[in-house]
Amino acid sequence: MSSQRESEEDLLRLEEARNKFISEIAKNIHLYNISSSVGRLYGTVFFAETPMTLDEMSQSLGMSKTSMSTGIRALSEANMVERVWEKGIRKDLYKTEDDWYKSFSNVFITRWRNATELNMSAIKDSKKMMKELYNESNDESIKEKVDRDMEKLTKAEAYYEWLNEVVALFDTGEIFDIVPKKH
Repeated sequence: MSSQRESEEDLLRLEEARNKFISEIAKNIHLYNISSSVGRLYGTVFFAETPMTLDEMSQSLGMSKTSMSTGIRALSEANMVERVWEKGIRKDLYKTEDDWYKSFSNVFITRWRNATELNMSAIKDSKKMMKELYNESNDESIKEKVDRDMEKLTKAEAYYEWLNEVVALFDTGEIFDIVPKKH
């Protein structure tokens, strides 16, 4: 009886350790543009000993199957989970993506490429507007301000060009030649 009680205590300690990690993932998963409840779903699937169905996720987290489906879709789009197949099981099964670097890279690339493109477009538009103002204005103080602003925009443009190069390092996988993956 004593060893059974020890095993139960050990299981509780294991759950406590798992929950600590799951809580931190849930707190920080917003960096991937994912809600904390979906972060808890990720942690649950991460620690599952076998791939899970939506029903199993729903039961484990006490949430609706619809919520699980929406959450899994978000995790799948972020390349954090993948659907797997097992012979004899007709329901969809999910497990966490083993390559965390791939997940991070995909999210990083998507978010930073989109933001960079939007900012570069705004710089282009702003420069065009300022050039027109410079050419049409007779006010020397306005022209001086435009010159200063154009210089600032040119520096911002250089930054976003650099950022595009960083994104390309992730896109091509060359980043891992510079900063190797840890195994």
